[in-house]
Amino acid sequence: MPVIKIEDIAHVRFSAPDLGAMRSFLEDFGMICFEENEKLFGKGRDGRPFLHVTEPGAAKFVAVGLRAASVEDLELLAASQGKQVEDLDEPGGGKIVRLTDPDGYRVEVIAGQAKQEDARPVADLPRNTAAEKSRLRQSVRFGASPAHVIRIGHAVLKVSDFRASEAWYKDRFGFLTSDEVEAATDVPLGAFMRCDRGDRPADHHTLFLAQLPGELGLLHAAFEVANLDDLMLGHQFLKSKKRIAAWGVGRHIMGSQIFDYWKDPFGNELEHWTDGDLFTAADPPQKMPMSALLAVQWGSPHPMFAGKMPPPPAFVAFVMALMIRMKRLFRRQPKGTLT
Repeated sequence: MPVIKIEDIAHVRFSAPDLGAMRSFLEDFGMICFEENEKLFGKGRDGRPFLHVTEPGAAKFVAVGLRAASVEDLELLAASQGKQVEDLDEPGGGKIVRLTDPDGYRVEVIAGQAKQEDARPVADLPRNTAAEKSRLRQSVRFGASPAHVIRIGHAVLKVSDFRASEAWYKDRFGFLTSDEVEAATDVPLGAFMRCDRGDRPADHHTLFLAQLPGELGLLHAAFEVANLDDLMLGHQFLKSKKRIAAWGVGRHIMGSQIFDYWKDPFGNELEHWTDGDLFTAADPPQKMPMSALLAVQWGSPHPMFAGKMPPPPAFVAFVMALMIRMKRLFRRQPKGTLT
């Protein structure tokens, strides 16, 4: 049994040498930004006090935040880890327990934050499909604008030992595997993990741990937008502002969400997404091949596949080593069997 079961991801935290440049990007990206106590906060439209934090300093990823169900859960977690429950001196207040995972990532577990009254929901327009005509005597007219970020959905961390990190996060926070990604049979690269909310639906993944070559760090953080129109308007707006596109638009295989990735001024990758899978605790884990990780159901292929981004040397070395390992595994199999 895990120590606690978290409810959701809460925020991501960065540092950057220029808060003004970060604010400009985040507002173009669709967040509502404000500054307090020399920190920059970005929030969505779900009433949460913030979902993105930037502190002054060298450009880097600082921490991922997770939301516990109650302060009592925080006390259980703190006692099990030899930590203290502290006051959270940031918008919304509440309490926090600060942990460090096996790769040195800071994990900030919070509870008791006050939701704000200025939530700004975005209404969906009725849609006409071949099966149902619900928009009558009404035109669709959008003006140029950023997307409307609603909430934070997930974070992707590069880890040095997937199984060690998987155990650490599952033992403390109750994560469930949705899809485990394999480079070959019984050669795991990582897993998309969701919150255990029992019978209540949870996003396909709140955390993805990936054992990949290269330096450790945050691969990306993802933010849900209102709908497909909103995502496409955001794409067009960011493009008009000469922001750096990373990948998109397309529909993923694992998680099924429609995605659009962009780089902030300091190289951090942020994703707009909509229409993702939802599962309950009753849904069993699946195993998927590595090919499904960067493939799409439709839309823009990954830049490496499109010839726009040369594969990094570490990735090439990793693939070569994997091919050698697969050949050795195949040679050990009796004739007529598959690995």
